[in-house]
Amino acid sequence: MPENSNETVALKVDVDTFCGTRDGIPNLLRILDEFGVRATFYFSFGPDNSGKAVRRLLHKGFLAKMLRTKAPATYGVKTMLYGTLLPAPMIGQGLPDVIRSVRDAGHEVGIHCWDHVDWHDHLHRFTPEQVEAALERAASTFETIFSCRARTCAAPGWTVSSASLEVQDAMGFAYCSDTRGDAPFYPVLAGKRFRTLQIPSTWPTMDELIGENGVTAATVNDVYLARLRPGLNVHTIHAELEGNAMIDTFRDLLTALSKRRVRFITLREAANEYGASAPPCNVEMGTIAGRAMPVALQTSTPLT
Repeated sequence: MPENSNETVALKVDVDTFCGTRDGIPNLLRILDEFGVRATFYFSFGPDNSGKAVRRLLHKGFLAKMLRTKAPATYGVKTMLYGTLLPAPMIGQGLPDVIRSVRDAGHEVGIHCWDHVDWHDHLHRFTPEQVEAALERAASTFETIFSCRARTCAAPGWTVSSASLEVQDAMGFAYCSDTRGDAPFYPVLAGKRFRTLQIPSTWPTMDELIGENGVTAATVNDVYLARLRPGLNVHTIHAELEGNAMIDTFRDLLTALSKRRVRFITLREAANEYGASAPPCNVEMGTIAGRAMPVALQTSTPLT
């Protein structure tokens, strides 16, 4: 760990949908530029099948989450119908200039996925060949847009498997951000240690907090400021939320963090600073407050 133990925040931006790419990215770029902050963006490149997420109603808590986060107003009715009543638009093919503008603005870029809903909902059924095909399709589109190979990726919904970690190793990513936890680590799953550094999200996302335990849009930033700690804090935001309906709340958070003289870094910088001392830790799929489906969790105790 670096000698500087001051409060450091790495912003990870997940871009899940067509509308989040088209509308949320430009909004976020303006705000981040206003504060002089550089972030790490992860893009969905394939079809926006957001409407197929309706199948998650079978998971306890999903409907409640949609209601408390006012999903139709937040994400838009069209997005919630893509892939069902409306055709699924292709994100990378349809919006390459918007995606490219993120790198041109000085931010780090990486792969989120090919099909967000398919990975999130069905990874546990994927064969290794299907995992490889999904990541390679995303990687191919990334390379077409940016004229280079991706060096990092972040799994939709923090959903991993032994096969997904194996493929990441084979693709030579410098680090990934697929997990929730406390500090950078090397993942161990089903008894196997993998080579690709994980930089976990350490804070809950806004949609996990609002509507739970009395937290509102007016008080959610108080939760984040209370969780701010010396060392590395990794905050995942979403282009669809902080870049749209909650844009003013996100600006207020950046204002508050700036007043605290927080140091902002990208995940690449976090990997360079914290990777050398990262221990191996077990990973397991488990539940967390505010999220209906399991996520990949770092165990609190490093392995020897």
